[in-house]
Amino acid sequence: MTSDDKTKGSVAGPAPFDPAAAGWSPYSDEGFIGLVGPFWQRPHGEAFHYAFLAEPKHHNLRGVVQGGMIMTFADRSMGMASRHANHNQPQATVQLDVHFIDAVQIGEFVEAHCRVVRKTRTLIFMEADLLVGPRVVATAHGVWKILRAKA
Repeated sequence: MTSDDKTKGSVAGPAPFDPAAAGWSPYSDEGFIGLVGPFWQRPHGEAFHYAFLAEPKHHNLRGVVQGGMIMTFADRSMGMASRHANHNQPQATVQLDVHFIDAVQIGEFVEAHCRVVRKTRTLIFMEADLLVGPRVVATAHGVWKILRAKA
């Protein structure tokens, strides 16, 4: 088989997903999220959806996205959604549960669809579905403590 024979039958894979071309905007953070991001956001009604593109830096020993990356993304996405729902008041995660449902492959685009379950005077209860297209890859539930603004 010649090199020409090898290239004749080859088909280029799909172009990598471009979040910006699909209407997503990056949001940056110079802290920890800056190391694992970028993360993306897009308006959805009066709230936002959040997302990240799984990159080689996110892989574990099995070659799929590390569970800690999924947890980090769930925490940040639900935290951003709860902060948005609370008029950008400071808050802190006090509890987070993540259930892993399916592996995320490198190159997949993971979206978080977050919902406020209940808001009290001091706490915000959140839940989220993490999706790759229509496929649910994880679910998350968490509680955020509303903090007093620094004087």
